Parts: sequence; C-alpha cells; structure tokens
Amino acid sequence: MQTLENQPRTSSVRGFGLVKLDVKTKSSSGVEFKTSGSSNIDTSKVTGGLETKYKWAEYGLTFTEKWTTENTLGTEICVEDQITKGLKLTFDTTFSPNTGKKSGKVKTAYKREYVNVGVDVDLDFAGPTIHGAAVAGYEGWLAGYQMTFDSAKSKMTKSNFAIGYKTGDFQLHTNVNDGSEFGGSIYQKVNDNLETAVDLAWTAGSNGTRFGIAAKYQLDSSASISAKVNNASLVGIGYTQTLRPGMKLLLSALVDGKNINAGGHKLGLGLELEA
Repeated sequence: MQTLENQPRTSSVRGFGLVKLDVKTKSSSGVEFKTSGSSNIDTSKVTGGLETKYKWAEYGLTFTEKWTTENTLGTEICVEDQITKGLKLTFDTTFSPNTGKKSGKVKTAYKREYVNVGVDVDLDFAGPTIHGAAVAGYEGWLAGYQMTFDSAKSKMTKSNFAIGYKTGDFQLHTNVNDGSEFGGSIYQKVNDNLETAVDLAWTAGSNGTRFGIAAKYQLDSSASISAKVNNASLVGIGYTQTLRPGMKLLLSALVDGKNINAGGHKLGLGLELEA
C-alpha cells in the first residue's frame, strides 16, 4: 500500500545550482549516521546536517537525533507495530538554542494492505494544527484525501483529493487541491531501460495550463540519464553514475530555453556515499 503523494513523477532531475555531499554509514552496533552538506552556487550559502539513528528492533523503537548548521536540534522517537500491527506512533521535537524557539509534533499512522491512514498534530500554545490523510486501494485503484485544520483560527486550511491507478508499468494520477487547483500525470515504463512521464496542472480562473514531459533512460547497470522540459521552456538534464557499490555521482543542469544567451542557467553536482 502506498500514498498518492507525488505519483507518478519518477524521472528525477534535481540539485540545480547546488553542490551536495551525502554520507551514510552504519556502526557494528547498529547505529546509523547520516551527514549531508550543500553549497548554493548562486548565494554561496553553505548548509549541513548530522543525523544519528538507533533501532531497537525487539521493541519496535527507533530513536533519531538531528542537528543542522542553523543550530537547530531535533529529536524523534518512533514506536511501530507494538500496540497493534500496522500502527506507528511518532513524537518529534525541535529546539533552537539561539532563539529559544521550540516545536513539537505527534504523528500517528496506521497501514494495512488496502488502507493507509495518518493524523499529525502540531503542538502550538495558540492552538494545535491537525493534519489528516487517508488512502484506500483496491485492485490497482487508489483514492486519497488530505486535510489541515487550524484550531487557532477554527478554519480548514487544506482540502485535497486524489485518485490514481497503477499497474506494473503504468500509473495514472489526478488531484484537486482546495477545489481550485487541478492536476494530472501519467507514467509509462516503456521497457526495462526507458521510463516516461507527463504532468499537467491548471488553476481555476486562470487560462494558463502548466505541463511538463520527462524521461529516464538506463544506459547500463550503473548509469542513467534523465531529462525534462516544461511549458516555460525550462530544460533539465541529469546524469547518475554508480562509481562503485555505495558511491554515487549525480550531475544536473537547468537551461532556460527562452534565454539561452542571457545566462542564469544552473549546474548541480552531488556525491552520495554509503557504507
């Protein structure tokens, strides 16, 4: 069972204007470490983060700690499949020592073969914000609803509905957000090496329709190339190469087709390490 979010956009071309490094390691005791860093070429801003995760499988417990270069500390405690099978409970907190700002969130999710339901509550002294989502599926068909209710304002701030259909090599997805934004996408796996996707979107009261076409081609077992173009004449190209097991290189470029000679095009470089 899966959610409908971001279905079926698969031909990923990402990391424009960034130089990124992601490193994942795991100690002999089972503690997982994830270090990430990125530099924005346009602004020269450098950001990074460190995450440690420990899983206590016997009790379905996962303990995660996070730190970012913006000096934000985060702690997440997750318990899964203990009260009943398919139920996941998470308590997530963040704290900024510089500003003293604190935030907390309680998340619940229940997942079975044909249904996936989740409720998250943002803890706020002014009044909690409640996020809810549910997806049901049967024989390839999926239907989902997502909402957000701001109790401080006693107002529904988000109401989204989506329907999808999925087979082994084909996916169809349509959505309506807040009754005013409409979208649809089609994904097709043409063969073992080639994948294609088309996205359409429009807003009520606007004559403009946004659309994009994307494709991904597997050059061999260790390399792939992706490309996408949208109606604004933005062309994105990505190349992924597995240099060795646990080491992946990512290159990307974004070109403004309407202003080839004006500059402002973006390049991206990423390296992912995992041991």
